[in-house]
Amino acid sequence: MNRAFFPVMKSLGIAVLAVSSMIPAAYANTDAKAVKADPAKGEALYKAGDAARGIVACVSCHGDAGNSTISVNPKLSAQHDVYLVKQLTEFASGARNNATMTAFAKSLTPEDMKNVAVYLNAQKSVPGAAKNKDIVELGKQIYRGGIAEKNVPACAGCHSPNGAGIPAQYPRLAGQHQDYTLAQLQNFQNGSRKGGAKIAGARLNSPQMMTIAKSMSEDEMRAVADYIAGLK
Repeated sequence: MNRAFFPVMKSLGIAVLAVSSMIPAAYANTDAKAVKADPAKGEALYKAGDAARGIVACVSCHGDAGNSTISVNPKLSAQHDVYLVKQLTEFASGARNNATMTAFAKSLTPEDMKNVAVYLNAQKSVPGAAKNKDIVELGKQIYRGGIAEKNVPACAGCHSPNGAGIPAQYPRLAGQHQDYTLAQLQNFQNGSRKGGAKIAGARLNSPQMMTIAKSMSEDEMRAVADYIAGLK
Protein backbone atom coordinates (compact mmCIF):
# COMPACT_ATOMS: atom_id res chain seq x y z
CA MET A 1 0.00 0.00 0.00
CA ASN A 2 1.38 3.41 -0.85
CA ARG A 3 2.02 5.94 1.89
CA ALA A 4 -0.57 8.41 0.61
CA PHE A 5 -3.35 5.90 1.20
CA PHE A 6 -3.20 5.85 4.99
CA PRO A 7 -4.10 9.52 5.61
CA VAL A 8 -7.15 9.19 3.39
CA MET A 9 -8.35 5.95 4.91
CA LYS A 10 -7.21 6.35 8.50
CA SER A 11 -10.73 6.61 9.87
CA LEU A 12 -12.02 3.84 7.68
CA GLY A 13 -8.90 1.83 7.12
CA ILE A 14 -8.06 -1.21 5.20
CA ALA A 15 -8.90 -4.47 6.85
CA VAL A 16 -7.46 -5.54 10.15
CA LEU A 17 -8.55 -9.04 9.19
CA ALA A 18 -9.04 -11.17 6.35
CA VAL A 19 -9.68 -14.33 7.15
CA SER A 20 -8.47 -12.82 4.28
CA SER A 21 -6.47 -11.06 1.78
CA MET A 22 -7.18 -8.33 -0.73
CA ILE A 23 -8.35 -9.53 -4.17
CA PRO A 24 -7.28 -7.39 -7.11
CA ALA A 25 -9.97 -6.31 -9.53
CA ALA A 26 -8.10 -8.20 -12.24
CA TYR A 27 -9.14 -11.43 -10.54
CA ALA A 28 -12.74 -10.82 -11.55
CA ASN A 29 -11.72 -11.41 -15.15
CA THR A 30 -9.78 -14.64 -14.63
CA ASP A 31 -10.65 -17.95 -16.19
CA ALA A 32 -11.94 -19.19 -12.82
CA LYS A 33 -14.42 -16.32 -12.73
CA ALA A 34 -15.50 -17.00 -16.32
CA VAL A 35 -16.51 -20.58 -15.58
CA LYS A 36 -20.29 -20.90 -15.66
CA ALA A 37 -21.37 -21.88 -12.18
CA ASP A 38 -23.73 -24.72 -11.37
CA PRO A 39 -24.79 -24.46 -7.71
CA ALA A 40 -26.59 -27.82 -7.87
CA LYS A 41 -23.34 -29.56 -8.76
CA GLY A 42 -21.62 -27.52 -6.07
CA GLU A 43 -24.14 -28.68 -3.49
CA ALA A 44 -23.68 -32.32 -4.50
CA LEU A 45 -19.90 -32.06 -4.25
CA TYR A 46 -20.11 -30.20 -0.94
CA LYS A 47 -22.47 -32.72 0.63
CA ALA A 48 -21.24 -36.00 -0.83
CA GLY A 49 -17.81 -35.44 -2.34
CA ASP A 50 -16.78 -37.54 -5.32
CA ALA A 51 -15.52 -41.00 -4.42
CA ALA A 52 -14.37 -41.71 -7.97
CA ARG A 53 -11.90 -38.83 -7.73
CA GLY A 54 -11.08 -39.30 -4.07
CA ILE A 55 -12.77 -36.03 -3.06
CA VAL A 56 -14.21 -36.07 0.43
CA ALA A 57 -17.38 -34.18 1.30
CA CYS A 58 -16.76 -30.60 2.49
CA VAL A 59 -19.64 -30.92 4.93
CA SER A 60 -17.60 -33.23 7.16
CA CYS A 61 -15.36 -30.34 8.22
CA HIS A 62 -17.32 -27.22 7.35
CA GLY A 63 -20.78 -28.23 8.47
CA ASP A 64 -24.24 -28.20 6.97
CA ALA A 65 -24.58 -25.41 4.38
CA GLY A 66 -21.15 -24.13 5.39
CA ASN A 67 -22.06 -23.45 9.00
CA SER A 68 -19.10 -25.10 10.69
CA THR A 69 -19.55 -26.14 14.30
CA ILE A 70 -15.83 -26.83 14.73
CA SER A 71 -14.16 -23.67 15.99
CA VAL A 72 -10.88 -24.17 14.12
CA ASN A 73 -12.65 -24.77 10.80
CA PRO A 74 -14.08 -21.62 9.19
CA LYS A 75 -17.71 -20.95 8.52
CA LEU A 76 -18.14 -20.72 4.75
CA SER A 77 -21.85 -19.93 4.44
CA ALA A 78 -22.66 -16.63 2.69
CA GLN A 79 -18.97 -16.10 1.87
CA HIS A 80 -18.25 -14.30 -1.41
CA ASP A 81 -17.78 -16.83 -4.20
CA VAL A 82 -14.80 -15.04 -5.76
CA TYR A 83 -13.00 -15.07 -2.42
CA LEU A 84 -13.68 -18.80 -1.95
CA VAL A 85 -12.36 -19.59 -5.42
CA LYS A 86 -9.27 -17.52 -4.66
CA GLN A 87 -8.59 -19.46 -1.46
CA LEU A 88 -9.07 -22.84 -3.13
CA THR A 89 -6.74 -21.75 -5.92
CA GLU A 90 -4.09 -20.72 -3.41
CA PHE A 91 -4.41 -24.00 -1.52
CA ALA A 92 -4.07 -25.93 -4.78
CA SER A 93 -0.97 -23.98 -5.80
CA GLY A 94 0.62 -24.22 -2.37
CA ALA A 95 0.58 -20.44 -1.96
CA ARG A 96 -1.59 -20.97 1.11
CA ASN A 97 -0.31 -23.73 3.33
CA ASN A 98 -2.62 -26.34 4.82
CA ALA A 99 -1.98 -30.02 4.18
CA THR A 100 -5.63 -31.08 4.31
CA MET A 101 -6.94 -28.27 2.14
CA THR A 102 -4.08 -28.49 -0.35
CA ALA A 103 -4.79 -32.16 -1.00
CA PHE A 104 -8.50 -31.42 -1.34
CA ALA A 105 -8.10 -28.39 -3.61
CA LYS A 106 -5.69 -30.16 -5.93
CA SER A 107 -8.45 -32.66 -6.69
CA LEU A 108 -10.84 -29.94 -7.84
CA THR A 109 -11.22 -28.50 -11.30
CA PRO A 110 -11.85 -24.76 -11.78
CA GLU A 111 -15.47 -25.68 -12.46
CA ASP A 112 -15.69 -27.59 -9.17
CA MET A 113 -14.27 -24.63 -7.27
CA LYS A 114 -16.72 -22.21 -8.79
CA ASN A 115 -19.69 -24.54 -8.32
CA VAL A 116 -18.98 -25.12 -4.63
CA ALA A 117 -18.25 -21.42 -4.07
CA VAL A 118 -21.51 -20.26 -5.65
CA TYR A 119 -23.46 -22.84 -3.66
CA LEU A 120 -21.90 -21.65 -0.39
CA ASN A 121 -22.40 -17.99 -1.23
CA ALA A 122 -26.14 -18.60 -1.44
CA GLN A 123 -26.40 -20.28 1.97
CA LYS A 124 -27.74 -18.55 5.05
CA SER A 125 -25.17 -17.98 7.76
CA VAL A 126 -25.91 -19.07 11.33
CA PRO A 127 -24.95 -16.17 13.64
CA GLY A 128 -22.14 -16.48 16.13
CA ALA A 129 -21.66 -14.62 19.41
CA ALA A 130 -18.97 -12.78 21.31
CA LYS A 131 -17.94 -14.74 24.41
CA ASN A 132 -15.69 -12.52 26.48
CA LYS A 133 -17.40 -9.37 27.73
CA ASP A 134 -14.11 -8.16 29.21
CA ILE A 135 -12.45 -7.75 25.81
CA VAL A 136 -15.29 -7.27 23.35
CA GLU A 137 -15.33 -3.49 23.81
CA LEU A 138 -11.65 -3.32 22.83
CA GLY A 139 -12.46 -5.47 19.81
CA LYS A 140 -15.26 -3.11 18.85
CA GLN A 141 -12.93 -0.11 19.07
CA ILE A 142 -10.31 -1.80 16.87
CA TYR A 143 -12.84 -3.06 14.34
CA ARG A 144 -14.55 0.32 13.97
CA GLY A 145 -11.68 2.73 14.57
CA GLY A 146 -8.39 0.87 14.32
CA ILE A 147 -5.40 1.59 16.56
CA ALA A 148 -4.14 5.05 15.60
CA GLU A 149 -0.86 4.93 17.54
CA LYS A 150 0.12 1.74 15.70
CA ASN A 151 -1.18 2.77 12.27
CA VAL A 152 -3.61 -0.14 12.41
CA PRO A 153 -6.65 0.85 10.33
CA ALA A 154 -10.26 0.00 11.08
CA CYS A 155 -11.42 -3.41 9.87
CA ALA A 156 -14.75 -1.85 8.94
CA GLY A 157 -13.16 0.15 6.13
CA CYS A 158 -12.78 -2.97 3.99
CA HIS A 159 -14.89 -5.61 5.69
CA SER A 160 -17.85 -3.21 6.22
CA PRO A 161 -19.34 -2.15 9.57
CA ASN A 162 -21.46 -5.30 9.86
CA GLY A 163 -18.72 -7.67 8.67
CA ALA A 164 -20.37 -8.44 5.32
CA GLY A 165 -17.21 -7.62 3.37
CA ILE A 166 -17.13 -6.40 -0.22
CA PRO A 167 -17.76 -8.95 -3.00
CA ALA A 168 -14.70 -9.68 -5.16
CA GLN A 169 -12.51 -7.56 -2.88
CA TYR A 170 -12.72 -8.39 0.82
CA PRO A 171 -14.16 -11.47 2.57
CA ARG A 172 -17.14 -11.68 4.85
CA LEU A 173 -16.11 -11.91 8.52
CA ALA A 174 -19.41 -11.66 10.39
CA GLY A 175 -20.05 -14.54 12.79
CA GLN A 176 -16.74 -16.27 12.13
CA HIS A 177 -15.36 -18.51 14.89
CA GLN A 178 -13.04 -16.72 17.32
CA ASP A 179 -10.46 -19.51 17.17
CA TYR A 180 -10.27 -19.44 13.39
CA THR A 181 -10.02 -15.67 13.12
CA LEU A 182 -7.32 -15.53 15.79
CA ALA A 183 -5.36 -18.29 14.07
CA GLN A 184 -5.42 -16.44 10.75
CA LEU A 185 -4.22 -13.22 12.35
CA GLN A 186 -1.41 -15.16 14.00
CA ASN A 187 -0.53 -16.73 10.65
CA PHE A 188 -0.39 -13.31 9.01
CA GLN A 189 1.75 -12.06 11.88
CA ASN A 190 4.30 -14.88 11.72
CA GLY A 191 4.35 -14.95 7.94
CA SER A 192 2.98 -18.46 7.50
CA ARG A 193 0.00 -17.08 5.60
CA LYS A 194 1.22 -15.01 2.68
CA GLY A 195 -0.93 -15.81 -0.32
CA GLY A 196 0.85 -15.11 -3.57
CA ALA A 197 -0.80 -17.34 -6.15
CA LYS A 198 -0.67 -16.02 -9.69
CA ILE A 199 -3.94 -16.11 -11.57
CA ALA A 200 -4.13 -14.64 -15.06
CA GLY A 201 -0.99 -12.62 -14.33
CA ALA A 202 -2.31 -11.07 -11.11
CA ARG A 203 -0.42 -11.91 -7.93
CA LEU A 204 -2.90 -12.44 -5.13
CA ASN A 205 -1.10 -11.89 -1.85
CA SER A 206 -1.66 -10.42 1.58
CA PRO A 207 0.96 -7.76 2.31
CA GLN A 208 -1.60 -5.48 3.95
CA MET A 209 -2.76 -8.11 6.39
CA MET A 210 0.78 -9.19 7.21
CA THR A 211 1.76 -5.59 7.98
CA ILE A 212 -1.34 -4.97 10.08
CA ALA A 213 -1.13 -8.19 12.08
CA LYS A 214 2.53 -7.59 12.91
CA SER A 215 1.48 -4.34 14.61
CA MET A 216 -1.08 -6.03 16.85
CA SER A 217 -0.64 -7.62 20.25
CA GLU A 218 -2.05 -11.02 21.14
CA ASP A 219 -4.72 -9.37 23.32
CA GLU A 220 -5.74 -7.04 20.50
CA MET A 221 -6.09 -9.94 18.07
CA ARG A 222 -8.15 -11.92 20.56
CA ALA A 223 -10.41 -8.94 21.22
CA VAL A 224 -11.16 -8.21 17.58
CA ALA A 225 -11.72 -11.92 16.87
CA ASP A 226 -14.29 -12.06 19.65
CA TYR A 227 -16.07 -8.95 18.42
CA ILE A 228 -16.22 -10.28 14.87
CA ALA A 229 -17.86 -13.49 16.08
CA GLY A 230 -20.84 -11.46 17.26
CA LEU A 231 -21.35 -9.47 14.07
CA LYS A 232 -24.46 -10.26 12.04
